[in-house]
Amino acid sequence: MLAAGFDSNGHSRPGSERPRQPSPYNPAVKVFRRLPPPDQRQPCALTIGNFDGVHRGHQALVSGLVADARSHGLIGCVLTFEPHPREFFAVSTPEPVRIANLRDKLEALAALDVDRVCVAHFNQSLAATSAQEFIAGILVQGLHTRRLLIGDDFRFGARRAGDFALLEQMGPGLGMQVRAMPTVVEQGSRISSSLVRQALADADLDRVRHLLGRPYRLSGRVIHGRRLGRELGFPTLNLRFPHGRPALRGIFVVQVHGIADDGQVLPGVASIGTRPAVETGGAYLLEVHLLDWSGDAYGKLARVEFLRKIRDEQHFPSLDALRSKIGEDTHAAREFFEACR
Repeated sequence: MLAAGFDSNGHSRPGSERPRQPSPYNPAVKVFRRLPPPDQRQPCALTIGNFDGVHRGHQALVSGLVADARSHGLIGCVLTFEPHPREFFAVSTPEPVRIANLRDKLEALAALDVDRVCVAHFNQSLAATSAQEFIAGILVQGLHTRRLLIGDDFRFGARRAGDFALLEQMGPGLGMQVRAMPTVVEQGSRISSSLVRQALADADLDRVRHLLGRPYRLSGRVIHGRRLGRELGFPTLNLRFPHGRPALRGIFVVQVHGIADDGQVLPGVASIGTRPAVETGGAYLLEVHLLDWSGDAYGKLARVEFLRKIRDEQHFPSLDALRSKIGEDTHAAREFFEACR
């Protein structure tokens, strides 16, 4: 049986890529952009999910998976999807909000000591895969799953017809044991990606840090922009947000990792959104003005950590008005860092 969403060689559609070995995030982790080729398939303990944000609930699930895999002499594997299924099905509705990009997700999963991550390309073929074919073709045949650990509310397959009960029914006959993992509940609320998105929409960065167990960061390669910031006297690093809508919007105090050659963390002020001040209908972009650094950053991998919101995005009647407001934002960021000393 072929795994839907993959060709006869296990490649995800459209196109195929060789697996990256090792992961750039953790040398011990293998990241596959397809099912592992036959000669690299090993019996595994598996968990499945979108893992947007890799919050503390996700971390508990993946940590439980790793412990279970070690205790049964299996490798620990995570199956995730790109793009997010919500984005695939969003045709006439606004793009769904996303907490993190794929790079950030993979980095967070690698930090949890999994052995491998398989990224399935979510397309029409995978969306149309029956629940039974997903279990037999992808989980058992494609990934050699021996133990499956998931939340008991997990749904899968065409029209979300598959559920935990079906996995329990089919699993043993295919040599796969299925186990439900409890959700993480705090003060009566389940820790979820929806909760993180709401905290980000509220710009409650302390709450976000608590839900994630780490500061909120976005990363990306610095790309060439329109150089408008340089014209205004505030040159910026430009990072694209390639999928969905960012969960955070506005102007923020930030600090940036990965730009300074000596490893110094650099203070800055950032704008994330569609830049209504200078264009309409623009792509989502993260722009960062570093307060006390200049140099060539193009191509570098920047990790931008958000510390405090200054204001919402807004339109300005002129570039002079925009320049003046950016000056105020920069002053506010300097005052923030001065107060932290």
